[in-house]
Amino acid sequence: MEEPQENDVTSMGLDKDAPLQSTHPQISVSEFSCHCCYEILVNPTTLNCGHSFCRHCLALWWASSKKTECPECREKWEGFPKVNILLRDAIEKLFPDAIQGRIEDIQQNNNIVQSLAAFQKYGSDQVQLAPSAGPGRGNQPRGGGFFSGVLTALTSVAVVLLVYHWSSRESEHDLLVHKAVDKWTAEEVVLWLEQLGSWTSLYRDKFLSERVNGRLLLTLTEEEFSRTPFTIENSSHRRAILGELERIKALGVKPPQNLWEYKAVNPGRSLFLLYALKSSPRLGLLYLYLFDYTDTFLPFIHTICPLQDSGSGEDLVAQLLDLREPTWRQWREFLLKYSFLPYQLMAEFAWDWLEIHYWTSRFLIFNAVLLSVLELFSFWRIWSRSELKTVPQRMWRHFWKVSTQGLFVAMFWPLIPQFVCNCLFYWALYFNPIINIDLVVKEVRRLETQVL
Repeated sequence: MEEPQENDVTSMGLDKDAPLQSTHPQISVSEFSCHCCYEILVNPTTLNCGHSFCRHCLALWWASSKKTECPECREKWEGFPKVNILLRDAIEKLFPDAIQGRIEDIQQNNNIVQSLAAFQKYGSDQVQLAPSAGPGRGNQPRGGGFFSGVLTALTSVAVVLLVYHWSSRESEHDLLVHKAVDKWTAEEVVLWLEQLGSWTSLYRDKFLSERVNGRLLLTLTEEEFSRTPFTIENSSHRRAILGELERIKALGVKPPQNLWEYKAVNPGRSLFLLYALKSSPRLGLLYLYLFDYTDTFLPFIHTICPLQDSGSGEDLVAQLLDLREPTWRQWREFLLKYSFLPYQLMAEFAWDWLEIHYWTSRFLIFNAVLLSVLELFSFWRIWSRSELKTVPQRMWRHFWKVSTQGLFVAMFWPLIPQFVCNCLFYWALYFNPIINIDLVVKEVRRLETQVL
């Protein structure tokens, strides 16, 4: 016996076009409610996890959290969510009056309308970013921006090759920071002299003609520098040479006077400072103040906050060797920038070293600008979301994270190969600005989405 197929509802005495609530009164609005607003679903949007929400509720959730995950179970969705047409049509037939009233309320709410428009634009942008990803996956957010896997791999290979090249050069040329002063040759003494500044070219030939080696250099006094054959009449030049000479007498070796020499003497500290000043500039400067005050912090503050009555640009070396305590005027300028523009301090310090580190200083200045923009975006997000009360908690979490990471690195530092450390160092120095460009572009797009 054949069972009725097409006219099942009619054979049971029911009109297939009649509203379902008339024959099944047990179906209520609460069974089709959104778990965000707890009202009847309007344009129900079903996620991969199976949960359905009003489309405007999902748009409001995305606009406030910027998370592509279910508001209920926190499972990330794939692609860009679409309206569940079958569920929408069923609800509109079951409860037409309730749906109509909800739609009118939604259309009168500007916040909801703007969020829906931004949400839809976000979906359209995702489709344009990945048009060939295939059905169901074309709208997945891409983690690397314009950095594809191939580009990242090629960049990593380039870093390894560059590090190998620079490491071999360092091993070929014995740095003066590792060689005792009394063993310097005349050429190495001239090299030491030239690193004091461009003004030393006036005396280079005199030192060479006298064949001043390391042992002879340690015996020279201010009187001998002022007389023939050296005849250094400029008192500032004499003070700079004598000041540096006193330092190498006390240390027995040449103190580091540029980035590469500082890295050769303090490989672990240079790597720590590079990452600390990039991700935690205020904590990094606080570390210099507490634990490296004389050798690093004083030259830093005298360079970026010079005294108003200091000499001309040729006295830069004298300022770097100045171990006097900073004045209140210098502290005031430093603390103001430290509080509000910490990355500007890095940029100003790098600017003063353009003649010595031409390209490296430019990379540092450019990266400081990008990091300042990213920090500004972070403050804007906190302000726009009214999360100022969470700032102390965020600061404590950040301080704890940096402290534990620093302790972890300090414990396992001797076990890390030098080649790996060099890779990390040059990656942060030269390739991090490229990554920060991508982050800035993403933040700008996110801001445009919020505005729209």
